[in-house]
Amino acid sequence: SRNRGESSPRQEVAGRDSNALVKNTRFAHSLAPLLAALAPLAFACGGGNADVRPCPTVLPTPTTADTAAAAKATDGPPTVEEANAFVAAVDARLRKLWVARDRAGWVNENFITDDTEALAAAGEEATAGYVTEAIGRAQRFEPLLKANQLSPEVERELTLLKFAQTVPAPKDPKAREELATIEARMLGTYGKAKYCPTSGKQKGKCLTLDDLSKTLAKSRNYDELVEAWTGWHAMGKTIKQDYSRYVDLGNQGAKAIGFDDLGALWRAGYDMPPADFEADAERLWQQVKPLYDELHCYVRAQLQKKYGKDKVPDHAPIPSELLGNMWAQEWNNIFDLVEPYKDAPSLDVSKTLVAKKSSAQDMVKMGESFFTSLGFDPLPKTFWERSLFTRPKDRDVVCHASSWDVTWSDDLRLKVCIQPTEEDLVTLHHELGHSFYFQSYFKLPILFQQGANDGFHEAIGDTIALSVTPNYLTKIGLLPKSMEANEVKAEHKRVDQQMKMALDKIAFLPFGLLIDKWRWDVFSGKVPANQYNAAWWAMVKKYQGVAPTSARTEDDFDAGAKMHVAGSVPYIRYFLARIYQFQFHRALCKAAGFKGPLDQCSIYGNKEAGAKLKAMLAMGASKPWPEALAAMSGETKADASAMLQYFAPLKEFLDEATKSQSCGW
Repeated sequence: SRNRGESSPRQEVAGRDSNALVKNTRFAHSLAPLLAALAPLAFACGGGNADVRPCPTVLPTPTTADTAAAAKATDGPPTVEEANAFVAAVDARLRKLWVARDRAGWVNENFITDDTEALAAAGEEATAGYVTEAIGRAQRFEPLLKANQLSPEVERELTLLKFAQTVPAPKDPKAREELATIEARMLGTYGKAKYCPTSGKQKGKCLTLDDLSKTLAKSRNYDELVEAWTGWHAMGKTIKQDYSRYVDLGNQGAKAIGFDDLGALWRAGYDMPPADFEADAERLWQQVKPLYDELHCYVRAQLQKKYGKDKVPDHAPIPSELLGNMWAQEWNNIFDLVEPYKDAPSLDVSKTLVAKKSSAQDMVKMGESFFTSLGFDPLPKTFWERSLFTRPKDRDVVCHASSWDVTWSDDLRLKVCIQPTEEDLVTLHHELGHSFYFQSYFKLPILFQQGANDGFHEAIGDTIALSVTPNYLTKIGLLPKSMEANEVKAEHKRVDQQMKMALDKIAFLPFGLLIDKWRWDVFSGKVPANQYNAAWWAMVKKYQGVAPTSARTEDDFDAGAKMHVAGSVPYIRYFLARIYQFQFHRALCKAAGFKGPLDQCSIYGNKEAGAKLKAMLAMGASKPWPEALAAMSGETKADASAMLQYFAPLKEFLDEATKSQSCGW
C-alpha cells in the first residue's frame, strides 16, 4: 500500500493458529462494515474530517460519467482543461479504491482467514485494474507533458500515477484476479507458517517465527541455531510455485504500462532513469563497503573465538545461522560476543524496560513524546483506539510491524507485536516516523501522499532514533545515573555504543541492497525459476559475505522466507533509508546549532530542527526528492559521508583490531 509504512526490516514475526476466529467479536465488528463497504468498493474518504474532500457514496463504474467523458475527449487533441479534470477524477477514484483496499488489508492482517484473504485480494484486484486503466488513459496527455503546457502539480501527478501500484495488474481480467489471489495467498502463507520439530526437546511443538527468532537471538548452541534457521527457511518452498507465477503476471502488468519488466518499474520511481538509479545505489554501496568489510572481518574473528575455526573458517563467508538474525541482516543480537570493551557499563535498556514494567502503550508514548518535543501534533485519539500493540492470543495476525493511515485522512494506526526490548523501542521510533509523515501530508492530493521517495519514508523514524543517545536515555530513566554525560563520552563506552549501532546500521547495508538486485534479475529473466536459490545465495555471498551451513538446493526457496519477498514489498528503500538517515541527522543537528561530534547529537526538544523536518515532511511527494532533501539540508544528492562521519570512532577501533586479520572472503 502507498499509505502503509512497513517496519524497519528487522521486525518480522509470524501468525498463530486459532479455532475461535468466527466467534471473536472484534473480528465480527471489523468485518461487518468491511463486507458492506467492499460490495461497491466504496468508503467515505474524509473519515469525518472537514478538511478532507468527501467521496461519492458509490464508486463510479467504467460505464459512468468519467469514462464517457474520457471517450468523448479522444475525438480531438488533448487539452489542458481535460488533463486537469482527468487528474481530479483520478484523485477521487484512487481515494475510494485505496481506502477500501486498505480497510480490507488492515482486517486481513489482523484476522488471517481464507475469507479475509479473499477480501484483501478483491481490494487489490480492483485497485490494480483501475490504476492500469488510468495509466493507459494518461498516455493521451504525453504531448502536453513534452510541451510543458501543464502546471507543475498536474505534471507531477501524472508522473506519479505510473508508480501508483507496486505490482500493476495485467490487462486481462482473469490474469488480474489471479495475481491478486496469489499476492494475498503468499502473504497469508507467510503469516501462518510454523516449524514443527519431529525430534529433540521441542518435539510436538509448532514454533512461530517469533519463537525461532528468539532462539537465533539468544542461543549460543551451534546445533540449536542451525535447526532454528533451517526450520524457518523450509517455509520458503511453500510459495515458490506461486512466486514464479507472480513474476510472470507482475511483468505482464509492468509491460502494459510501458516498462520492460517489474524491476524496471520499481527502479524508475526515483526521479531518474532506472539504469542511473541502479548505478547510484551501487555508488552509495561502494562508499560504505570498506567500513562493512572491516566490521565483517572483526565479527568473524570474534565468532571464531566462540565456535572455533572449524565452524567459522578464516577468509570465508560467515555462517548465516550464527549472526543472531534469521536473515543475517542485522547482527545486534550477538553484541555480547563481539563487544569491544567488556568493562564498559551496559548500554542495553531492555532490562530497564522489563524492570519498570513498561507496557506496550508506555513504549509507544515514549516514541510519540520525541516527535511532539519537536513541534509535531500529538497522535489522534483514534490512533490509541484502533492500533494493535500486542500479539492477540486468539487468532492469526501478520505481526510484521507496520504503520497505516487507513482512510488517508489522519486515521493513523500501528500494527506491531511489542515486547519490552530495546530493539522494539527503536522499531517504534521507526514506525512512528511513518505515522508523523502521514500526519504531515494527509491534506495533499492523494498521489502526493507518500514520501519524497520510499527511502525517505523509511528514514524519518530512524533519524529520530539517532537522537536517542545514551545521555538522553539516562535523562528519561532508561540507563543508570552512572552513565551521565561526562562518562558517556568516555571512549570505551562510545566505541561499545557505536559497535551496537554498526551491527544494525552497517551490517544491514549489503542485505538491503541485494534483495532487490536479486529480484531485478528475476523480473528481467536473467535468473529463471530453476535457478532462484543458486542466484540468491550467490548474491548473498557476494555482498554480505555470508553462507548457510546446510546444503541448499533448487527445491528450496530461501528468498521466500523473507516477508518482503512474500509480500511484494520493494526493499531498496531500506538501503537508502540507512544512508539518508545520517544525512538527515547531520542536517538537523546543524539546524539545531550542535557543534560536537555527530554521534553525540540529539535534537530532542529543538524546535528549529523540528521546523526543518516538518517543512520536508509536509511536501510529501509533491516535488522530486532532491528538492525535498534540499529543503532540509541544502544538498541535492544522496551522500554516505555523513554515515562515515558518524562512525569515525568505530572505524579507528576496527582499523587497529583487524590489522593482523586476513579479511575478505
